[in-house]
Amino acid sequence: GYHAAPIIEVMGTMSEVVGSRVTSFDKCNTEPSTVTPNSSKPAPVGDNQNNNTPRITNGNTRSLSEMGVPASLESYGPYLRLIPSNRQVKELQTIIRDKNTSRSDFKFYADRLIRLVIEEGLNQLPYEDCNINTPTGCQYQGLKFLKGNCGVSIVRSGEAMEQGLRLCCRSIRIGKILVESDADTHEARVVYAKFPDDIAVRKVLLMYPIMSSGNTVVKSMRVLKEHAVEEENVILLNLFCTPAAARTVTSAFPKMRILTSEVHAVAPNHFGQKYFGTD
Repeated sequence: GYHAAPIIEVMGTMSEVVGSRVTSFDKCNTEPSTVTPNSSKPAPVGDNQNNNTPRITNGNTRSLSEMGVPASLESYGPYLRLIPSNRQVKELQTIIRDKNTSRSDFKFYADRLIRLVIEEGLNQLPYEDCNINTPTGCQYQGLKFLKGNCGVSIVRSGEAMEQGLRLCCRSIRIGKILVESDADTHEARVVYAKFPDDIAVRKVLLMYPIMSSGNTVVKSMRVLKEHAVEEENVILLNLFCTPAAARTVTSAFPKMRILTSEVHAVAPNHFGQKYFGTD
């Protein structure tokens, strides 16, 4: 068994408006603005994610397939997605991976990448259409996110993502899971777990920045399922993922949605130590 302790709760129940998907300006229009209906399934992986651009590792140029990364993410199923990639994201990934990056810079740029992943993760949550009145007396057709979401961080590195989630959802509840590896067998075991009492009916944002083997996430998901959480109600927010970890997690939980910035054969496993200054 594992030890349970009081849950960390941030400013009561969830009530936030995150991001914006509306398309019209604040003025009176004869035509209502259009809001794309929400979908229970994530959009299919785009062609821009099927990139076999060469990467440079240890001074050698190798393709993704040579490093064990499939040219298409479709091999992991429809629920693993990358955040939109651009030069800004690539620079953040580069700075985080650079061994010469100072801790202050590391934390600053890691927080930026965390925010991008969290914002995209929030974009996957359910919402409904709504009409509001603007200060100019006009009616505006917009949307609002539904209540009933929560975050769960996998201690310790997952705690690095909590602040980014709070900055977007100031009243969200956050649970925790502590998974440790046995010193002899290296098998992951759950030491501590505590969630909101009604987590079974909530959408769960599971936070874990680095996935090397996927074992920690698999163990954490099993604990969530013990609390009656359906895997389709879980969105895993991740920064860096290896192909092996992606295969492990998607094979164990094929309906769980995974959002990451990069699938690469080499994960920056120094992330937690560098972020918290214990390296």
